[in-house]
Amino acid sequence: MDERRTSGRGSNSAQLRRYNERIVLQILRRAGEASKAELARAVQLTNAAIGAIIQDLIEEGLIFEAGKRHDGSRGQPATILKLAPDGAYSFGVRLDRTNIETVLMDFSGKIIDRRIHDMILPAPETTVDILTEDLNGLRTNLSDDKQARITGIGLAQPFNLGAWLHELGLPEADFKKWNGFNLAAALEEAMALPVFGENDGTAAAVAELFYGQGRQHDNFLYLFLGPAIGGGLVLKGDVIKGMSGNAADVAFMPVPPSVLPTAPKPKQAWDLLLTRASLVSFARHLSPDGFEKLDRSDLQAAVEANDPKYIEWLDDCAAALGLALRSAYALLDVSLVVIDSDLRGSFPETFRQKVKTAVEDAAPEERQSPEIEIGSFAHDAGAIGAASLPQFFNFSPRAAILTGGKDKGPAGAGSAEDKASFPARAARLGSHLAEPNRSN
Repeated sequence: MDERRTSGRGSNSAQLRRYNERIVLQILRRAGEASKAELARAVQLTNAAIGAIIQDLIEEGLIFEAGKRHDGSRGQPATILKLAPDGAYSFGVRLDRTNIETVLMDFSGKIIDRRIHDMILPAPETTVDILTEDLNGLRTNLSDDKQARITGIGLAQPFNLGAWLHELGLPEADFKKWNGFNLAAALEEAMALPVFGENDGTAAAVAELFYGQGRQHDNFLYLFLGPAIGGGLVLKGDVIKGMSGNAADVAFMPVPPSVLPTAPKPKQAWDLLLTRASLVSFARHLSPDGFEKLDRSDLQAAVEANDPKYIEWLDDCAAALGLALRSAYALLDVSLVVIDSDLRGSFPETFRQKVKTAVEDAAPEERQSPEIEIGSFAHDAGAIGAASLPQFFNFSPRAAILTGGKDKGPAGAGSAEDKASFPARAARLGSHLAEPNRSN
């Protein structure tokens, strides 16, 4: 027999086995739990084949048997399988113009510990020092053997940190120093761990896809209202990145200028959405001369006090977002928009209702409006999404595994070159499936 053909067949078999293992992990990540029979049907494998995969994953410490399901039917109760929380760990870094957040997350999606700094972004070298100290501090939550299971660092940040300062009304500070600075490379050198970088809006959409609305919906536009507004697009159960990684970057959609006297004057007859829809614009309206000193707790206090300036900003923000979403809906035709924010309490539902009304008021004749739902994680979305990136890269069923191609390195989640589309049926294993762990 031709030795090369035997070798090739074996290699293809190993790649297919690895791919199927990762599909099983992906199912359990999105569904929370499943039985052996449910996994076999979803992956379309025989009981013997799925049994061997399950056994290997148990031995590797990635999944575990979580008990029996008694549904009243004949025969033996089904054994329930779940992801093992201590099977793998990852760091997540969420970086934006007014906030630095670092988290440690386990394999089930639960945040173990975090570090947060509400501050105008300092110079790159200072930021690297802050992150290195925080990451090393978070690492001490794990024993030595568990530290060996850290898969990497996920980095979620806006592109072009030194841009759009006029539209946001931010001071020059050290932002221009970020132009051309490679934070991922600096963190890799400082921490000796692979870094997986992604646009912050896309990273937050990954969290929603893995652990939130993505468990029930395969198609939605995701928006996150942070210091600026960001977004992500999920189609057919996949995060769509676009050619430059900026798909669904709604911050730069044109809208009419703000009516608020505190808004910076636009350079054109129109303005950008981020000028009106951002927490920086909220802070600027609350305190025009000292807004850079306000943090999330100050904004939250204004929300809970129903401050008149908060109401003025909210109306202006929702009106702008309503127009932007009409454009997005006309282009994408997705039936669901998921909106989340750094603010908690009464804000999410109030914001949802305001935006829903604005979208419907702007609807052309005979056109429907998308459903608008609140996201699952509030201010944790970006950090959970960032921490999901290393786990995605290490444990998701990417096309390169089947083709024998080598991965390009830590390029971030959702790349069409790096993974195969995950079958939608795999996330629909029944209403009895348990909720995955998530942080409070």
